[in-house]
Amino acid sequence: SVFIAAMFAPYCIESFSPCSPFQQNLRHTIVSSFQASPKADSYGLLFDCDGVIIETEELHRLAYNAAFREFNLRIENEPVEWTVAYYDILQNTVGGGKNKMFFHFRNTTGTFPKYEDDKPAPSTPEEEQDLVDRLQSRKTDLYKELIAEKAQARPGVLELMDEALADENIFVGVCSASTKEAVTKVLDVTLGEERRKKLDVCILGDDVSKLKPDPMIYVTAAERLNIDPKRCVVIEDSIVGLKAAKGAGMKCVITYTSSTENEDFYGMGCDAKVPELGSRGVTLDVIFGPMISKGLDAEILTDVRDPR
Repeated sequence: SVFIAAMFAPYCIESFSPCSPFQQNLRHTIVSSFQASPKADSYGLLFDCDGVIIETEELHRLAYNAAFREFNLRIENEPVEWTVAYYDILQNTVGGGKNKMFFHFRNTTGTFPKYEDDKPAPSTPEEEQDLVDRLQSRKTDLYKELIAEKAQARPGVLELMDEALADENIFVGVCSASTKEAVTKVLDVTLGEERRKKLDVCILGDDVSKLKPDPMIYVTAAERLNIDPKRCVVIEDSIVGLKAAKGAGMKCVITYTSSTENEDFYGMGCDAKVPELGSRGVTLDVIFGPMISKGLDAEILTDVRDPR
């Protein structure tokens, strides 16, 4: 059988992980962080959440705009609103919701908005941070409401995840730049509680000091798995995620969406891209078989991926 270590470390990060700490060793023997040598016969499969497990970017955009309306954000008497085209740019440029708002106000508009009952725009970094924190908190609540109404896993994701979860030699996990609160809701709705509790590690935006495209989140996952990053394959959907995965020294498979299908993923170094995992029949063997039989530098998904 294919031996895989899905980049969901062999234990949960208790401070924020949606994984139950009491589920940690039901499927795997916990690898001590003090072990000197990495696991030589394992591989890593690491899922992003938004856009990979579920196509959520439009729901994020709608939630942001709803929060902007509630706070009555206005710049030069015009309401703040993110269009579909603009949000496509944001999600492929900036990781994390607060970072997106800072980028918008500092780089795109060059000014922070007036808000609520015509309160003046924040004038200090502390005031800017406070407004962004409040917006993000309200946006998360609105996003969770939308998820409960509309969330559905992308084709093939659950099948691939179940295949990995069924193998005691495979570690499965999620690495997402989104907050614990938002991701936990998505996983509960799309994976179901039983499947979610089988995940070995979930590393979220709350747990790292640098977000994608910085590779920290994937480097952290490899460290907690005690595994060579070259043995890890990341499932991503955006340029931001691809840069993070490749920066960590991992292979990356892109499952693009309608908002990212025109990006030059191969030009940025992705190892394979497909519109969906399910429609292309992506399995553990298709991903890791070549690496096992031909070496870690072997090309993957050669028979099912989009042409280069």
